[in-house]
Parts: sequence; C-alpha cells; structure tokens
Amino acid sequence: MSGQRHRLVTFGAALFLSLMASSVSVLLVTYHDRRLPYDLLNRICSEVEKEDPKAMEILAGALKESIKGDPDDLAKEDLLGVLGYEVSDFTSSAYGRDMVFAAAGFVTGMFLFLLTFWYRNKMESIRIRSLAEYLEQVNIGKAVILSASGEDDFSKLEDEIYKTVASLCQTKDLAVQAKQGFAENLSNIAHQIKTPITALSLSAQMMKQEVGSKYMEQIERQILRLTHLEEALLVLSRMDAGTLLLQKREVDVFTLLVLAADNLQQLFDNSNVSIEIPESGEMVLMADLEWTMEAMMNLMKNCMEHSQGGKIYCSYEQNPLYTEIQIWDDGEGFAKEDIPHLFERFYRGQNASEGGIGIGLALAKEMIERQNGTIRAKNRPGGGALFEIHFYCH
Repeated sequence: MSGQRHRLVTFGAALFLSLMASSVSVLLVTYHDRRLPYDLLNRICSEVEKEDPKAMEILAGALKESIKGDPDDLAKEDLLGVLGYEVSDFTSSAYGRDMVFAAAGFVTGMFLFLLTFWYRNKMESIRIRSLAEYLEQVNIGKAVILSASGEDDFSKLEDEIYKTVASLCQTKDLAVQAKQGFAENLSNIAHQIKTPITALSLSAQMMKQEVGSKYMEQIERQILRLTHLEEALLVLSRMDAGTLLLQKREVDVFTLLVLAADNLQQLFDNSNVSIEIPESGEMVLMADLEWTMEAMMNLMKNCMEHSQGGKIYCSYEQNPLYTEIQIWDDGEGFAKEDIPHLFERFYRGQNASEGGIGIGLALAKEMIERQNGTIRAKNRPGGGALFEIHFYCH
C-alpha cells in the first residue's frame, strides 16, 4: 500500500507541475490576446485625431456604445471587408506569438514532468545500489546493521532482506557451533579409544608369546583395525574443526604417484597385485605432498581390493586448465548402486574388503577438494573401477 501511495504522489506531483506550467502559458497568451484590440484601437484613434479632431466625438460615442451595448447590434456592415481586409491581417503576428507561448508552456511542462520522473528513478537506483552493496558485504562476511532509509517502495524489501540475512547469520553460527562440537566429540572419542587399544595390543603380544593360537592373530587384526579407525577419526576431527593445515607447494605428479605406490608395496606383494606408473614427462601441481599422497594411497588401496590379484594402472596429463590423474584396475568394477555413495563417510560397498572401515575414499575426496580439485568414480567400458582426479590451476 505504501509503494502504491508513493507512486500516486509522484505522478500527482509531476501532473501538478505540468498543469501549472500550462496554466501560466494560457494566462500569458490570454493577456496578450486581450491587449491586442486595445492597442489597435488606440493606434486608430491616434491617426483619426491627427487627421480630423472632430471625428473623435464620433469615435468616443461608438466606443461607448460597443462597450455598453449588445455586440450583435454593432457593425451592421463589414466595412473592413469592403476595404479589402481580413481577420488574418490583424491576427497573423499574434497567432505566431500565441504558438510560441503555447509551445513554451508545453515544453516547460514536459521538462518538469520528465525531471520529476528522472529524480524518482535516480532515487530508486541509489536505493537499489545501496541494497546490492549491503548484500555484497554479507557475502564477504562484513555485513553491518542495515539502517532504515525512510518509507518508500523498497522499505518492505529492505526489511525482508535484513530479516533473511539475520536468520542466515544465526543459522550459520549455530551450524558452526554444531560442527565444532561434533569435531570435538569425535576427537575425544578417538583419544579415548587410543588408550584401550594400546593396552589390548600389549596384552595380545604377551599372550601370543605364551599361547600362540590362531585366535591371537584375529585379535591382532581387530586391534589394527581399531588403530586405523582411531587415526581416521582424529583426521576427520581436525578436518571438521578446520585445524588441518595444508602446506601447498610444487609437487611433481610422477613422484607423487611413485611415493604413494612405494608406501603400499608390501600390501601389493601380499595381495599379489602389481602397479604400473608410466613416466609422461615433468608435470607439477600446487598441493600438499603428504596429504595428497595419502589420498592417492587410499585410491590405490581401493583398486587393490577390487583387482583381486590383477594390476593397477596410473596415468596423468596436463592442460592449461587442470592436471588430470587417473587410477584404475582390471577387476569387476563398482556395483552400480554403490557409485553414488562411494565417497560417503563409513559407507562400505558390496565388494568392500573385510577389514575396511569405509573412510578411505571419503578422506581422499576431502583432501582433493580442499586443494581446488575434483574426483569422480566410475566403471571403465572394458571393465574395472576408475578414479578420475582433476587439480585445477586456478
């Protein structure tokens, strides 16, 4: 209702100014036209007086009759017409001046009308620009309190923007607090797990020396699994809390893949799996060597679990936009229903190994995305699981 009233007031002001300009123009034209007959008669009387002073008595009487009497009873004969004069002979110059006055009034009215709307549009542009600047400040996290700028068309929009921003800021704060709380709880759980794991590991070693049964080997495997879970929980808690700092520097891609494979060589030998990493020339990317190598190791281990005694392949190439790394195996590939969930935390697919905890791929994805990268998992047309990683240059 306020915006409609404001528009009506603006239109009314513009119309009022235009009518005022037109009225002034009409008054000037009317004054000019009323002055013309008086000036004409005054000149005629002056000329008659010069030629025949006695004729002034006749003229004076005629003027009195024309002022007091009925105009229809005057001028029975068109004497000026007999003498060869027409109405246009006495009004041609006046007509031109009238048109000038009318045009001036019209132009003035239009100018005032357009000036009013220009001013209104300018004020609207200023208000829109101020709201846009406020939203830019919100996007960069430097929002200030939105001060009221009067009652206009944008007042309701301004109120709604402020309410929305305030609600989003409150929601963000609550989400950050919840995330920090989750990370702290996760870290506490991991630290609490560490103590009994250490005790169990020592006890298992002592029991194995005395008993040496196959059950001791199972206990050791479960302790190793718990140790990996504890390490993963600590890493996740650091990532969620934002305390995991990445030291980015130039890393040679071939060296990155070779180091990751070397750290897994014993697992490859035990699983009778080989890995092929061809050297494709010197290519570097900006990344944290240790954590990126950890991500590559998790991807290679996943391929090892699916290859079942086969072979793992790696390739890499670079273009002006990104560096691409591909890691794949020659196994059966991923189950179709597993592909959308592969990078979810603690998700274990149909073909997952028995000792896995479902966190390796999630950690790899987190590490890659934190370094301006993307990762995608799919099945190769010829068979086998494929991980495709892109590290973007900008």
